[in-house]
Amino acid sequence: MKNPLLEVKQISQHYGSGSKIFVAIDALDLQIKEGEFVAIVGPSGCGKSTLLRIITGLQKPTSGEVLYRQKKLRGVNPHATIVFQAFALFPWLTVQENVEVALKANGLDKSSRVRRAIELLDRVGLDGFENAYPRELSGGMRQKVGFARAMAVEPELLCLDEPFSALDILSAENLRGELLELWTTGKIPTKAILMITHNIEEAIFMADRVIVMDKDPGRVVAELKVMIPHPRNRKDKYFISQLDKIYAMLAGKNQSDSLESRLTPQDKGKALPSITPGELTGFLEHLHEAANVSNIYQLEKDLKISSAHVLRAIEAARLLHFVTISAGDIALTPLGEIFAEATMQVRKEIFAKRIKRLSLFKWLLEMLDTSDDHSMEWDVIKTALEIEFSPKIAEKQLDLLIQWGRYGELLTYNDTAGVIYLET
Repeated sequence: MKNPLLEVKQISQHYGSGSKIFVAIDALDLQIKEGEFVAIVGPSGCGKSTLLRIITGLQKPTSGEVLYRQKKLRGVNPHATIVFQAFALFPWLTVQENVEVALKANGLDKSSRVRRAIELLDRVGLDGFENAYPRELSGGMRQKVGFARAMAVEPELLCLDEPFSALDILSAENLRGELLELWTTGKIPTKAILMITHNIEEAIFMADRVIVMDKDPGRVVAELKVMIPHPRNRKDKYFISQLDKIYAMLAGKNQSDSLESRLTPQDKGKALPSITPGELTGFLEHLHEAANVSNIYQLEKDLKISSAHVLRAIEAARLLHFVTISAGDIALTPLGEIFAEATMQVRKEIFAKRIKRLSLFKWLLEMLDTSDDHSMEWDVIKTALEIEFSPKIAEKQLDLLIQWGRYGELLTYNDTAGVIYLET
């Protein structure tokens, strides 16, 4: 067995201090070997991008260590480079000059830089665009420049941070295929590729191994080897079965009412999913129209939304006991069926009863109920939430509490005064 190219040992990343500590990543282990294309998937906020920055040395972890070729990484990893979601090109430089920037940093002379840049641009299909400026290129072409620049330094480890998510569907598909061709034919010197993505189908289509992360705190919960030769067929039964497995892992198992009732108001695992009541209602209506049972991976295509959005909708529906999950399938519970068929007012009543059982709502409603006039300032509640959440997440959670509480007619909110009221 070869030694791993990269090894992450018990990495943790904490933010804040004292009683206000947010755990982004907790005791995470990971290995990448030469010849591997590894994809990491997981819900928003699970620490995928943070992990990528730690692996490349752009961020120092709170604890744990990163080993590269059995040596502890100190500072920026000179053998790794990142292609970001944003194109990150210098608008005042030509395409060729953008690629030369990376070569200049490596100390190459002018003639060598020009020759190498032209060669790389030709390799990614941008021959003839050397003197164009980024504004003249399509999104897909700009990202190709990003790939050429990343490959200019001949990285052993190529890290991709959602590199296709900012592109239109056709451009993304074309660029995926071109990158795979370069990788599988050995036309790039890279020893391994690590890709962060929200797109589960993309992960299975491209990677040899898929790492599944969960959040609160960020951690690895499973991994899956994709035993399909390239080029891969998305309609292949094995491909679809792998999609089912990963969606089932990310959607999680159903929690019983008894477990839910034991959760404390400060339980971070019960943070509200980032979805509006209207989006959740539409999601449940779709399941009802689809005869109550759907294959999870198919929902992304049917609803024309991202896999991350699908998972947030599932998380919310499961949290409220409107759906059950089994082997990659999602089905409405009897309560979910009643909700989908009900009138608007009945839906509000059901929704209110369900969210009142959630730990964060119990906590908020108790605070408002015990205050003098059943109201509190937005800033005060946000500060209280920051005991358990980072400031950014606390703000998002409070906004969701207000949205959900308004829909269930449990709360009212005066935006001008910044005051939240208990509906009486």
